[in-house]
Amino acid sequence: MDHEHPDNEDLHFWSFIDHAISRASRELPGVDPLAMRLVLTLHRAANMLVYDLESTVHRPRGWSWPGFRVLFAIWLSSPVEAKKVAELSGMSRAAVSALVNTLERDGLVTKARAPHDGRAVNLSLTESGLHAITTAFQAHNEREQEWAGSLSADERRTLIALLEKLTTHSLHSEVKQRT
Repeated sequence: MDHEHPDNEDLHFWSFIDHAISRASRELPGVDPLAMRLVLTLHRAANMLVYDLESTVHRPRGWSWPGFRVLFAIWLSSPVEAKKVAELSGMSRAAVSALVNTLERDGLVTKARAPHDGRAVNLSLTESGLHAITTAFQAHNEREQEWAGSLSADERRTLIALLEKLTTHSLHSEVKQRT
């Protein structure tokens, strides 16, 4: 096999990163292969984690990952305005609005006009919603523990500190993010 142009059948989820870095570095002067590897690896790891949590914990309950994030934000901050849920969950207001309509229809969330602004909507969990999110979060956290289990406590703290440093830096530069 020609290593510069591998057969696509030989590429897989992780080897593609090596291939992408090698080829981009060869063809585009100035590419930072370490930065590229960091972002590609972080993105792939985050996608794997989300897919695993969604498929093992949330989909069996009839929720998507975004649906869980909305319920989680409401649980921990209710009563809370819909726009704040969008901020806390890292989602658009439109996406939150659509999800809240579904969650309300399913009997998990209630909407009420905010007392300070008749246009704003406060969200709360129903009793059924509270039971659903706390039960789901217990299963979610068990899965988080499985993911974190390959790292020592010190490694976990180091990774958290590095990710916090990375995200804090993004807050002080011109990085696009939802607000």
